[in-house]
Amino acid sequence: MKTVPGRTTDIVVVGAGLSGLAAALHLAGRGRRVTVLERGPGPGGRAGRVELDGYSLDTGPTVLTMPGIVRDTFAAVGADMAGYLPLRRLDPAYTASFADGSRLAVHSDAEAMADAVRAFAGPAEAAGYLRLRRWLTRLYRAEFDRFIASNIDSPLGLVSRDLARLVALGGFRRLEPRISSFLGDERLRRVFTFQALYAGESPMRALALYAVISYMDTVGGVFFPEGGIAALPRALAAAAEAAGVRFRYDDGADALERRGDRVTAVLTTTGDRIACDAVVLTAELPESYRLLGRTPRRALALSPAPSALVVHVGAAGDWPDVGHHSISFGDRWASTFRELITEGRLMSDPSLLITRPTVSDPGLAPAKRHLFSILAPTPNLQRAPIDWAREAEPYAAAVLDEARKRLLPGLEVEMSHVISPADWAARGMVAGTPFSYAHSFVQTGPFRPRNLPRGVENVVLAGGGTVPGVGVPTVLLSGRLAADRVTGPEGAR
Repeated sequence: MKTVPGRTTDIVVVGAGLSGLAAALHLAGRGRRVTVLERGPGPGGRAGRVELDGYSLDTGPTVLTMPGIVRDTFAAVGADMAGYLPLRRLDPAYTASFADGSRLAVHSDAEAMADAVRAFAGPAEAAGYLRLRRWLTRLYRAEFDRFIASNIDSPLGLVSRDLARLVALGGFRRLEPRISSFLGDERLRRVFTFQALYAGESPMRALALYAVISYMDTVGGVFFPEGGIAALPRALAAAAEAAGVRFRYDDGADALERRGDRVTAVLTTTGDRIACDAVVLTAELPESYRLLGRTPRRALALSPAPSALVVHVGAAGDWPDVGHHSISFGDRWASTFRELITEGRLMSDPSLLITRPTVSDPGLAPAKRHLFSILAPTPNLQRAPIDWAREAEPYAAAVLDEARKRLLPGLEVEMSHVISPADWAARGMVAGTPFSYAHSFVQTGPFRPRNLPRGVENVVLAGGGTVPGVGVPTVLLSGRLAADRVTGPEGAR
């Protein structure tokens, strides 16, 4: 594995999002002096927080999986996650509802889920689910250490026994047919394939190896921290500060000072100069490449993932059948992905992710009130340059009407906050999507933008745009992989 040559004592990390915080913790735990520059007023990045009318809104991810990766990030500096970030397992992980009126509670416990599937679709499907679960577990074990949690310098690095296992498991077949080999019920197949959209792909086109995302929530489980997802970056920053990491908020990177192929200092937006031995850049890739003064050449241009419109609403009332996470599937399926990814159109029959965090933490809303976040996937701005300044509010109203019809009858909005692709773009996110670049085969693993860019010896990238990719666990891993590039995997130097 290639690493930064020479002295690596003083490190500047640009960005206090999840990947930057993870990099800072791993580097500090390996004896490096770390300074984190963050242009915003506090930690968080995409995992942001808005306080509005007594409601605390998570404006980034709402689903947290793989707590072991979070635990390892704290442990990098000897910190105990439990002391910083109490987590609770959500059971069910989420509830799936369908256009025919049927509902399925999705459990991560094998026996509970088999019982739920048996009651939902019969004993043959329950047996198929158990076979699927075993396959997902084998797939995860074949993929994780070698292909997700490791730095790979070139496509040749893929060649291994684990690659042979992935081939034997059918990982390079298409996702939808592979899941269909276990499950005959079309509704169940949706439950175990919709996660492809997190990777920016249609289940009909995605490779089966992306079923590892389904493993993370349907087998590994879904969790929620006290104080909401935004509590995660705050807790990581607190642990980093306790370990000696220095934070400079409201101060970003304006330029990199270079001597030959090495960066010698970061020039900040407030006019300061911070000397360093290496830099970890966690900004959006176009901004990181601007700082580096070059954009790598690729045979094919990078394709951004679909985006989303999110409607946050506060309301009084009670909806006893609506838990923490609900997936509401529309009647159409294949056409939804075609509209989003190929045609660049809004969904004619939307599928929605409805999150109600106050089920788990009532303190996120005023007394006797509930907070909902309703996410509707949309095309990104590159695929469909919609005038969101004009269309955001009408589309948000249509999404709310659909949510009322399906799961939230009688919902009367007391507080609302809409985030559209234009808002993501205003925050510098490529093509107005918070999901960065799609995880097509040619944008995955060693084919994804490198975290060790050419042309400079001592700069490393981290974040969703580089390896291993998008999602809370993976961006935390990207911070650790960046630290490995600086120090070596054991932090020996």
